[in-house]
Amino acid sequence: MSMDAIADKMRARVEGSGFTKSVKFDCGADGVIVIDGATVSTADASADCTITLAKDDLESMIAGELNPTSAFMQGKLKVDGDMSVAMALSQVL
Repeated sequence: MSMDAIADKMRARVEGSGFTKSVKFDCGADGVIVIDGATVSTADASADCTITLAKDDLESMIAGELNPTSAFMQGKLKVDGDMSVAMALSQVL
């Protein structure tokens, strides 16, 4: 799945959710996805919180196959910045 396809799936979930912060999913060489309120983009930008993870793990998380909390505890994702923003986003995604 491309980063644009993942961003489209996220966009459908974030729009109308009331999420107001910004989060960047950094998948290294595969690219980034930035959620800023209801806007979802694959253009790199600063964010309140940066989540670093493999693209495969991001796909699994969006598909509901990987629990974000479990991924964090297993070291599959790292959170830099405001942890409360990441927790709020996990309720949306």
